[in-house]
Amino acid sequence: MFQGSKIFENHYNDYCGQIAKLDFASITDTLGIEYDEDQMLVHFFNKAYRVSRNGITDASGNRPDYATCVILAKYILLCPDQFYHDTEWVSFKDFKRTSGFTNVNFFTSDTQQVILNHFSGKMDALFKAGEKLGGFQYKGEMPYDLAIQFTALPRLSLLLLYNEKDEEFPAQCTVLFEKHGEFYLDPESLVMTSAVLAKSLVKTDQPV
Repeated sequence: MFQGSKIFENHYNDYCGQIAKLDFASITDTLGIEYDEDQMLVHFFNKAYRVSRNGITDASGNRPDYATCVILAKYILLCPDQFYHDTEWVSFKDFKRTSGFTNVNFFTSDTQQVILNHFSGKMDALFKAGEKLGGFQYKGEMPYDLAIQFTALPRLSLLLLYNEKDEEFPAQCTVLFEKHGEFYLDPESLVMTSAVLAKSLVKTDQPV
């Protein structure tokens, strides 16, 4: 196991240790998730995961990728002390707790650029990939060719906006968050969440 894997494993074990100390009943209503005596059920981008005092598993009983583990763990551990609901769409840089340029740069490179690199000139493929991930056409008014809303977590939705390239302008893409998202995830986890969406869209569009 290489050094990076050891660090990830230590972080994962630390998160699980913190989760084991929680009173599940005290947080599930605030987060909008189900639970029984020893585990919580959390839906993340249309997939079900179980979080227990023994670890985090997917529907097959396997541990998901590291990014998913971190996001699910942070969602549970950062549960706010009250319910927040402000569905105004905001950009990542609009969050008050965004720390400097680093997170903004990661958001640009790991989310927006990933989507543009793969889907420029392929708007129909982007929409189909979004549908497969549980996304649906946003019904509000947005000055974009395509607007797809995704339920990332029970209290957090994302809005993908895309303009197709033309003779004058390259393709444009951004992802917006619900304003209350900053109460449910820290900035790093919000960036990771949008990056998971971008990576999943590209993977879904790959030939089987």
